Order: sequence, then structure tokens, then C-alpha cells
Amino acid sequence: MHDLWIASNNRKKLGELRRLLASLPIRLHTPDELGQPFAPVEDQPDFAGNARKKAELLAQLSGSFALGDDSGLCVDALGGRPGVFSARYGGEGLDDRQRLEHLLGELRDVPAPQRTAHFVCHICVCDARGRVLAAIEARCEGTLLTAPSGEGGFGYDPIFVPVEFAGDATSTFAQLDAATKDRLSHRGKALRQLMAQLPDLLATP
Repeated sequence: MHDLWIASNNRKKLGELRRLLASLPIRLHTPDELGQPFAPVEDQPDFAGNARKKAELLAQLSGSFALGDDSGLCVDALGGRPGVFSARYGGEGLDDRQRLEHLLGELRDVPAPQRTAHFVCHICVCDARGRVLAAIEARCEGTLLTAPSGEGGFGYDPIFVPVEFAGDATSTFAQLDAATKDRLSHRGKALRQLMAQLPDLLATP
């Protein structure tokens, strides 16, 4: 059994990670077990840089293997925004729903054919010395609704319809069952690529 620290205390994100990694002989740990602050500054220009920064810091603090991920929504009509700013889009102090409403306001006049977008997830795994052992990026293409639909998921999930369900407003990420979302999502795709090599990576001396 190997130990792997996850650079997030987000319960919903951790739920996805635990589901997807459940078949592997791995014990997952979270930053709240450190007994000291874990507050990486996400100031990098891309998902890869932020994921690496989180993984390196957590590896240093925990003295063990660490997984950092950075993900976000890239909207074509907005030139790729919110991108790396997805979790804080619209300014400090907004919650998920307020950020979603801010984004919808920016897209108010964008017609359906132009409401294309994709989610990106970049995953980085570092060893206890901060060496990068794996860096994987995956994406999920889709379109954006004009109003939220569904109570599940988090972030921008209630307005994102994956391309596999194009035209079906009842199949946002917030409405799909966990297994279907895991199969289609950016994070699910990235983690499945990682799973094939993770046990060997965690055995690295």
C-alpha cells in the first residue's frame, strides 16, 4: 500500500479522485492532515504550472508523493477565459453560483452555435524530493447553456453539456450520474491515463 497526498481539500474533487483511484493499492491523504497551512499561490500562466506548483509544495511539506491538479473551463467566445482563473473568476469573494452567473452575463448575447467550451485538467505527480514523475493533461469538449440545470457537480457543471450529449439540455455535468461523468470528464480522462503508471511511480526509490 502506497501513500499519496492530494493537493486539495475540496470535498467534491476529492470524491471524484477517490472513486477513480479506488481500485489501486493507495492511501490518499489531504492537506488538512499536515498540521500546518497549505496555501499555494496559483500564479502560473497555465494549468500545468499551477498543478506542478501544488504538487511540489505538498511533496515538500508531507515528505511523500503528492498529486497536484489544476483544472478550469475555457470558453471559445471569450478567448479561452476563464481558464486558469476559473475558481476565482469575477473577483474575490464570489461563490460557485455567483461565478457561474458572472460567466453567463458575459455570454448573454452569444448565440447557441458559438457557445462552445472545454474543460481542461492537468495532473502532476511529484516525489518527496519534488521531482516530477508524471504530467498529464486531458480535456472534455462541450457547449454552454444559457441557464443552470442540475444540482450535482460543482463550479460550472450546471451549464456544461459534454459533446457526447450535444443538444440535450438535461445532460449537464451537474445532471449526469457519477459513473457517466467520470467516463467523460477531463479529470476522469486524465486520471485513467495516470492509473496505468501510478503504482510503478509510487514505487520509485
